[in-house]
Formats: sequence, C-alpha cells, structure tokens
Amino acid sequence: MSRDRLRRDRCPQSNQQAPRSTDPPRVGNRRSVDLDCWLMPISPDPVASPRPLLVTADPDLLDDILRLGAAAGVDIDVAHDPAGAALGWTKAAMVLVGDDVSIALGRACLRRRVGVVLVGRDLDDGTIWKRAVGVGAEHVALLPDAESWLIARMADAVDESGALGLTVAVIGGRGGAGASTLAAALAVTAMRGGRRAMLVDADPNGGGADLLFGGEHAAGLRWCDIAGASGRIGGEELHAALPHMGSLAVLSYDRGDPLDLRADAMSSVLSASTRVCDLTVADLPRHFDDATGVVLEAADLALLVVPAEVRAVASAARIATAVAAAVDDVRVVVRGPAPGGLTALDVAKALGLPLAGYLKAESNLGARLERGEVPAGQGRGPLAQFCRELLASLTCPVDPASDRRGQSPVDLTDIRLDGLKTIGWRPMAAP
Repeated sequence: MSRDRLRRDRCPQSNQQAPRSTDPPRVGNRRSVDLDCWLMPISPDPVASPRPLLVTADPDLLDDILRLGAAAGVDIDVAHDPAGAALGWTKAAMVLVGDDVSIALGRACLRRRVGVVLVGRDLDDGTIWKRAVGVGAEHVALLPDAESWLIARMADAVDESGALGLTVAVIGGRGGAGASTLAAALAVTAMRGGRRAMLVDADPNGGGADLLFGGEHAAGLRWCDIAGASGRIGGEELHAALPHMGSLAVLSYDRGDPLDLRADAMSSVLSASTRVCDLTVADLPRHFDDATGVVLEAADLALLVVPAEVRAVASAARIATAVAAAVDDVRVVVRGPAPGGLTALDVAKALGLPLAGYLKAESNLGARLERGEVPAGQGRGPLAQFCRELLASLTCPVDPASDRRGQSPVDLTDIRLDGLKTIGWRPMAAP
C-alpha cells in the first residue's frame, strides 16, 4: 500500500453541509472506482414504508405531532375528519387520533384495526378512556408526558416488517486471516441475491471497511459521525445516510483520530439495521471491547476464520473460547492453502467448533483487492461460491420442533462434525 493511501482522513466538521470522506486523491495503479455505483445518500422507497396517519382538526395538536414525527424521522399523513381518515385508515403504519375528533370518529364506525392511539392533553379527564374504546385505540397518549413514547412508537411502526433480519459476526482467528474480506463478500453476495444488507465495520484498527469497496471517497456517514449516539435510531434513515454500493449499506471507520465507540452506539446501529435489513454482517476485531461485546450478544451466528496452519489454530483457540461464551452458534471457516496438510476437519476438531466450510485459496485475490475490486463482486470464484452456499443454508425453512430458537426466521441448527454435514467442505486434505 502506498504512503499516499495511508494518509489519514479526518472526521467531517459539524458545519459541513454533508459528511464526506476526506481521504486524499488516490495515486498509483489502484483503480478509480466508478462512484455511480455508490448511491450516497439514497432515499428510502416511500411505497415500501407506510406512514402514520394523524386525524385531528386541532392546529396545535397537528403542530406537536408533526414535530414529534420529525424527531422520529418519519413523514405523517393528515386527515381532519372521519371522511378523510377513511381513505388511509387501513393502510397507515399506525393511526393517531386527536381527542378533538374522537367522538365523531367513533360514530363513523370505521373498521377496527391495530395500532390506533388516542392523543390528548388533559391528565385529569377520566372520560378519555371511554372515548378511546369508541375509536378502538390500543393506547392513550397524553402530551407532553408521552412525547418520547410517541416518537419511538411512530418510528417503530414505520420500521416494523414482521421479522428481524439475521446478524452474522465475522472474526479472524489471527491477524490476516481474511475475516474482513469474508465479511464484505457475504454482504455483497446477499446484495447480489436481492437481499437488503448492511456491513458494519466494528474493527477500529482495520483501516476502514469502505476501502474494501474502493469507496473511501464516497459521501455518507462514518462511525465518527454517530459514535456518540444512544437510544433509538431510525432504520430507514440510517440505511439511507450510509455509503452504498447498490443496495448494500456500509458503516465504516475512517482514517482519522482513534475513536472511542460507545456500546450504546453499536447497540442502536444493530437494532436499526436488523429492523430494515435481511442481513447485517459485522466485521469484528480480535481484541474485544464493549462495542464488540454488544455485537456478539446480538449475533445469530459467529464465523471464526482460521487459516489451515498450526499457529493460526493455536491463536484462534482463545478467541474461540471467548466468542463461544457469548454466541450460541459459532462455526469455523477454514481458509486455504494448507502448507502442512491440515484438513478442515482437523482444524474444526482442534477448536471444538462445528465447521462452516473450507474456503479454497483464490488466485490473485489479494492483487484484485489492492486494485479496489469488490470481494465476490463478480459472483465468480471460490469466495463467491462459498458465500452463496453459506447464505443459502441460513435461509432454509425452519423446523420449529428441532430449532431451539423457535420461530426464528432462519435455520441456524448446529452442524455436527461426525455427520460431516458442512457447507463448501470436502473430507480430504486441503489443496
């Protein structure tokens, strides 16, 4: 890597119009990536996200709810009477009924639905509960006390999609094991397969996941912009504000000063991502901190990437113990070549972990990555094939009788070594 490419970029200042990477211009033979592939930021599809509906003729209440909607990052449809409310009643993400129209709306006999909230102001009005029953409300929100609750409820109503996405953590058993490349390739393969995905760079010393895509100059939020966040983050808003390659969102560290990432910020990001993405892939460091612990607690699956070498296995043993203490489903990915003839099964048995598969060495992969080519971006080669097979295994129908996670949207049953049921692995010495 050239000296120019190692120059540090700085976190955007608060007075800038939009957060952008400030890496210096690239020199040398690293390919200049077509930034048309990076859509930053993108706007969420309004058709895919139904809006809350507010029914009120009170201008003060209208102003208050619109203000709360802006805080939640959601747009709100407004109707001033029962006739207007009937037009969007069934399709709205939720319905907020002003107490000023509650009697008229109750008389309109609209179809009962979930997600109706009656909004009032008078804490001493005991009759508001009767009016809530009349409109079919599940909750009564009294302002200003319920403002925080309404903000969270409106954002949740927009983000909710029935099932949370899958979170996969990828960790290297030793330095240079290829965990970052595999994490990026998994996210890219999911995107190529039509799934909505987000890659979360959780390694503060990894140099930035955006470099894996040649996107270091792309506009969009980095960790330095949201490291101090806490509480709820809107999933659609976060996804739209990040750098994108196609529909793949990438949350990366920059090359600026060291960053103290709060566990609250990581928790908020993962919660937002799983609400709106089919797959969230987190690239983890080998030295765990509080933010890493949050990822492991949230992970449905952890992949430990271990080269087929004796010292790599010895190094990975301690990491495997720490990861297994936090994640129910930990699998080892054995990466070739194997200079001493270690098989994938040898490595898995030594670590006491089920085998996710053997990742065959791919010629010229390192050189292609140095040129800025996207890992598994062409959908060809051992890396892309491995990712396709692994992702296919994670989206199989679930048998509730055998899956300990019950109604989980993916099948994450353990793989037994004695059954040799593995993904991308062959019971022979690694080439």
